[in-house]
Amino acid sequence: MTGTTEEQQEPTATAEPDRRVRRRAVMAGAAAATALVSGAAGAVGGRLTADPGPRMSSAPAAGARFANKVVLITGATSGIGRAAAIAFAAEGASVGFCGRREQLGRQVEQQIRVAGHDATYVRADVRVEDQVVRFVNAIVARYGRLDVVFSNAGIHHIKPVHEITTANWDDVQNTNVRGAYFTLKHSIPHLLEDGGNVVLTASINSLAVRPGFSAYGASKHALIGLMQAAALDYGAHGIRVNAVLPGLTDTEMARKASGTESLPDSVYRAGIAAVARSRAPAAGRVGKPEEIAALVVDIASDRYPFMTGSAQVIDGGASASLP
Repeated sequence: MTGTTEEQQEPTATAEPDRRVRRRAVMAGAAAATALVSGAAGAVGGRLTADPGPRMSSAPAAGARFANKVVLITGATSGIGRAAAIAFAAEGASVGFCGRREQLGRQVEQQIRVAGHDATYVRADVRVEDQVVRFVNAIVARYGRLDVVFSNAGIHHIKPVHEITTANWDDVQNTNVRGAYFTLKHSIPHLLEDGGNVVLTASINSLAVRPGFSAYGASKHALIGLMQAAALDYGAHGIRVNAVLPGLTDTEMARKASGTESLPDSVYRAGIAAVARSRAPAAGRVGKPEEIAALVVDIASDRYPFMTGSAQVIDGGASASLP
């Protein structure tokens, strides 16, 4: 399953039989929500297009950490990627981002521009190397440089090993691992001269997995290896490479994974809250995309010049507790 669904509707039933139905639905929602994992918007499929739009000429806010810097993001039409695009732009960055859902991409682009910031959306499939090349080149051509790369695009299929089809397996690895590899391969050359920062979205599934997460867990483990190797390869060039490892995060991808996309929003909320209390007892709640994005922005800033090759967990204490 991939995380690309929309939400939501409210229940209206009040009679006793309907309350019993609702209670059963809540229980079903909570059970289904046990499959929830951290979400990252998938940037897969489709043609590559870019709308240059107006260049923003307004000066960034005083103290903006990314003033006059260019940030490239994959998988930013929703979820963590979208939140990161908005957050980087608010900090003064010119943001170039991709994702496969053009309508959502244009909406994010417009939201950032209306706020007085600069963003360029490109529709691209991170599984296709030529499209990644054209995406990176389009952003460099528009802004003249790169300073930060946030490789975030990801999907998952949740099934036991023997039920995962070869197509399912390849889809996850090609998006999550090859997509990140293509992104780094073609963006890092633009960082070599002046240095910069690279952040990858991994997962607490990079540390340990749950049943059914073979394809996703394998891909996220691989991203840690890619991140560490890149940190060693490019440290001498002033390039820092790190990863964030989100836990249960309230994204479209998580809702799709839980199988609750057809249930009322209140049922989904009840289910995810119950799972969060169990899985992240320290925080007792699910994470927000904006919280993950805030960590990404902080890591990508100049605040931590000694941090590279690291995996930063942000999971509400989930990995600190026994199952």
